Amino acid sequence: MTALAAPDSDAQLVSRAVDDLARSTRFPVVFGGLETEGSVHVTAIAGARSHAIDDLVVKVGRGLGGAAMIEKRPRLALEYRTARTITHDYDRAILGEGIATLFAVPIVTEGRARGVLYCGSWSQAPVGDLVARPAFRAADAVGTELRIRDEVQRRLALAPSPEAAAGLTPAAKEDLRESFAELRSIAATVDDAALRQRLAAVEQRLAAVARAGAGAGDSDVQLSPRELDVLACCALGSTNAEIAATLSLKEGTVKSYLQAAMAKLDASTRHAAVARARRLGILP
Repeated sequence: MTALAAPDSDAQLVSRAVDDLARSTRFPVVFGGLETEGSVHVTAIAGARSHAIDDLVVKVGRGLGGAAMIEKRPRLALEYRTARTITHDYDRAILGEGIATLFAVPIVTEGRARGVLYCGSWSQAPVGDLVARPAFRAADAVGTELRIRDEVQRRLALAPSPEAAAGLTPAAKEDLRESFAELRSIAATVDDAALRQRLAAVEQRLAAVARAGAGAGDSDVQLSPRELDVLACCALGSTNAEIAATLSLKEGTVKSYLQAAMAKLDASTRHAAVARARRLGILP
């Protein structure tokens, strides 16, 4: 695969999706990119035989991919050269690569088209559900990851500074606790190292707020990541069954983590464990 742009984390996400899709689809050419200021910038290409689509920039609403962005649904040009339902602004790039059939799947997040994944073949090729499915999965995966990243960024922007912690209202404190628990549950499902670092930064900021708001000092109590996940959910009043569903664990495993956290915190009940964790600044 050829990466064509300086790889920030979102560009790397698209690169991985294109690379994975190239291995799982029957299309020999795969490329894609995300939308910036009304245009999709192709930043990753796999399988191309030429440099015709290098640095391709597709305006939203133009060409096959631009139409898919506007309509927020996949678009297919079975015979690209003679397709009448799209504009042909990018024939020089697409036909220059020798692509005969082109399939475009938009990357959609929260109802907004964020980019496009393209699959192309050098000869006319039918596209049924079996052939299209890998592209759907890849676009959905990128969209889900972008949604998580957006939420992380939003939470980070909303997190108050430690200096403002003392003035938090009860409602604001509860929102802070919900944010912390939600981020812990998100972190449990994330494999991307860059995203995990961003999650950790948010959690550290929330923990700093908790310590400042509680006037907490240093503590020798060290909870494992999973113990903290479980305790954060307990802080929201979740049952063991609900925690198990949230964290994709067995209910017995949740109970074991909770008991371990309670022992470390010298607490006889989950409520006492949450209260002590908050006093120590471990939980918001």
